[in-house]
Amino acid sequence: MPDAILRTQGLNAHHGDFQALYEVDLEVSAGEVLAIIGANGAGKTTLMRSITGLLINGPGQIQYQGQDISRLRADQVASLGLAMVPEGRQLFPSLSVRENLMIGAQVGRTGPWDLNAVYRLFPVLKERKDQASTSLSGGQQQMVAIGRALMANPDLILFDEISLGLAPIIIKDIYATLPGIIGEGMSAVIVEQDITKALSVSSRVYCLQEGRVSLESASGTVSRDEISRAYFGIE
Repeated sequence: MPDAILRTQGLNAHHGDFQALYEVDLEVSAGEVLAIIGANGAGKTTLMRSITGLLINGPGQIQYQGQDISRLRADQVASLGLAMVPEGRQLFPSLSVRENLMIGAQVGRTGPWDLNAVYRLFPVLKERKDQASTSLSGGQQQMVAIGRALMANPDLILFDEISLGLAPIIIKDIYATLPGIIGEGMSAVIVEQDITKALSVSSRVYCLQEGRVSLESASGTVSRDEISRAYFGIE
């Protein structure tokens, strides 16, 4: 894939002595929305943490915009234009909504996303900008987490379990904002357990099963039988 903005090659990742990823090859094109699915423990979050520098990897395993980022720290990766909305949101409870958003801007990248742009995307955050982030509902906290990532003006944004723990109507609202985010020219990777949602917004899908890629397919043509076999490791 010559226009890949992100590429992993033979990516292995460990948590101490436990190996969580095995020889993962993955590519994301510029402007593409890629979905990653898989059961709990399949390695999805480990993959996101590896890409963003929260786990240090062997040299040559992760390239971003043609640069080897395998050994870079998370702050160095972020400065290159890669941001993540982490699983569980991970907001700073002692800070207000506005202060949490401004943390994303500390990367110092310029682009279309600033406080006003985030408030246009999520008007409720402007109404509650001075409230403690933990006083918000789960869906509103997810909006803050997304807004914080956008404030870094990334070229590639990773959503790790974007709908985890949210009510269906809130999930629908969050997904409704994605076209406005990706429409700014970003690439995106969406890690999601809701397979229907993942397929509906992506052009391609990877499935992880016990730390290995068990499926790569176009989202619009993959069958449910193929997904079931890849998801559960059924031959």
